Amino acid sequence: MSSYKFECLNVDISPEGVARVEINRPQALNAFNTQTWTEIGQCFTRFKTDGDVRSVVLSASGRMFTAGLDLKEAMTGPLGKPRDPDTDAARKGYYHRLFILDFQEAISAVELCDKPVVVVVQGGCLGIGIDLISACDMRIATDDAYFIVKEVDIGMAADIGTLQRLPKIVGNDSWVREVCYTARRVSPKEALAVGLVSSVHATTAEAMRAASDIAKAIAAKSPVAIVSTKHLLNYSRDHSVREGLEYTALWNTFAHNSHDMATAIVSSLKRQPALYPKL
Repeated sequence: MSSYKFECLNVDISPEGVARVEINRPQALNAFNTQTWTEIGQCFTRFKTDGDVRSVVLSASGRMFTAGLDLKEAMTGPLGKPRDPDTDAARKGYYHRLFILDFQEAISAVELCDKPVVVVVQGGCLGIGIDLISACDMRIATDDAYFIVKEVDIGMAADIGTLQRLPKIVGNDSWVREVCYTARRVSPKEALAVGLVSSVHATTAEAMRAASDIAKAIAAKSPVAIVSTKHLLNYSRDHSVREGLEYTALWNTFAHNSHDMATAIVSSLKRQPALYPKL
């Protein structure tokens, strides 16, 4: 079984292939410092090629999913401290752009990981938290959850994925612009109504059980079918219908060579659970 050890994340993989990832900085309300987002990128990049992982449940410890960016570090790190006070704006900008791109890639690793990710949000989900959950496949909330696209309140536009992914998740451009421009608080009831989350539960324990049930159901399917489905859904979201169909035809010319299809058909005819080898 694969082993993952991080400073800001707790990672465990069940025998069924469900990876449970917990953001673990409760003393800082799970605010994202550089170590946190770097480890998320490393973790989900490894998941992509880890055959022991078939699905993922992402959560956070403590009373809040995340307070957003760790502002104390931001004021002394790449966001708040120039590399050299005598360096001109073009050179400062060049390296600042690379820093933002690294941050984006770390969060995008969740989306690019072909293993489906179910995220559980309890308490506040602010700023970078919206970037992160937008990169997940499914979002589940608790009754005490709330969501804020917070970046305008610290004088910037969200730049790690919210403005790109949220409109495609919700499908209501007017609503997305409202919450991004005003940084207002969104309740779990409203999040459910607009399609940001798929269900709301009374407690974190109930939400975790619901997420685990989904992840276990996914893990029991053919891993070839699951990674193919996620990959093709993401591709088709970002391309025309015609392009999506043509790419799917190309993808399945090799994916259809899996033994999993025969296993699934035989198991269905025998009315028995199918057992698939890991990816």
